[in-house]
Amino acid sequence: MSTEPRRDIPKGETHRITVGPALRGERLDRAIASSLPELSRSRVQALLGAGRVQVDGKPGRASLRLKGGETLSVTVPPPEPARVLVDGRPGRPALRLKGGEALEVSVPPPEPAIPEPEDLPLTILYEDRDLLVLDKPAGLVVHPAAGHARGTLVNALLHHVSGLSGVGGVLRPGIVHRLDKETSGCLVVAKNHAALQALQRAFQDRTVEKTYLAIVHGHPPETGRLETLHSRHPRDRKRFTGRTKTGKPAVTTWRVRSRLHGAALLEVGLETGRTHQIRVHLSEMGHPLLGDALYGGTRKGDARVKAVQARLGRQALHAWKLAFPHPRTGKVVRCEAPIPTDLRAAIESLERP
Repeated sequence: MSTEPRRDIPKGETHRITVGPALRGERLDRAIASSLPELSRSRVQALLGAGRVQVDGKPGRASLRLKGGETLSVTVPPPEPARVLVDGRPGRPALRLKGGEALEVSVPPPEPAIPEPEDLPLTILYEDRDLLVLDKPAGLVVHPAAGHARGTLVNALLHHVSGLSGVGGVLRPGIVHRLDKETSGCLVVAKNHAALQALQRAFQDRTVEKTYLAIVHGHPPETGRLETLHSRHPRDRKRFTGRTKTGKPAVTTWRVRSRLHGAALLEVGLETGRTHQIRVHLSEMGHPLLGDALYGGTRKGDARVKAVQARLGRQALHAWKLAFPHPRTGKVVRCEAPIPTDLRAAIESLERP
């Protein structure tokens, strides 16, 4: 790749990423794919090859190992129009074909729809001019993706927060971190670029306290700590695993709050924030979440437990408490999302007589 910046790159949406400790030592291409999940790995490679990625103002190489503290700029250009060639020449709609011609049709990748504001209900735990903390209900997708163009948290936020569009990109405005669709609880959203960058650094620097409640199968020890590497599963690309020799460090702690019939209610702490981390760690220690079909939770339990998780209809995980330094004042903001009705009902149904 040329060491000189490309001068002919069309302008498009530019994402800026500050490399925190969690990405230190990671390859540039993998760091971008991890930070911008709406871009596929092949799309990231294409952007790097076209000179659309800069590291501290200089063109980046896919294999570059990040040291931490760098600023990445990723420019995603507008999609090119569809193109039709007839024997190597541009075709016209009215052209009459004679037979034997070679047609070449170039179709650009679909462009994600820009989210539209929607008047959807939000449960707000805390709000000021820089941020808000929400109690996300189970079943709500955080941002638009394939199959979820509308009815997402982002659509609701665009209606609620004036000027949010474009904060951190048009597809995920204000989103600092995510929760799985079926996980409920605390989620923080930034209202401006300065708050977004400060909160992202806090997550990367692990100055954010994240506490979850989880109902798991069986009876794990009273307390524990799991520390593994974390990477995508080698055979099932929808899953992740801690049984790997390569990957990012993942640390989960837990303590038992109460023991139930065939299950236990855990208080879980996250020292890192990997995708599906709690679900992976609990499953691989032999105590998957109730209702977690992806990680084996629905295959365990006696008739009573299975009846409870069938009524629950989702993984038994709730982002209970969240504490972080305020991006403007530095004072710690602490929020707590009440235990939702469906989880409370599951706990009561499994409480010992």
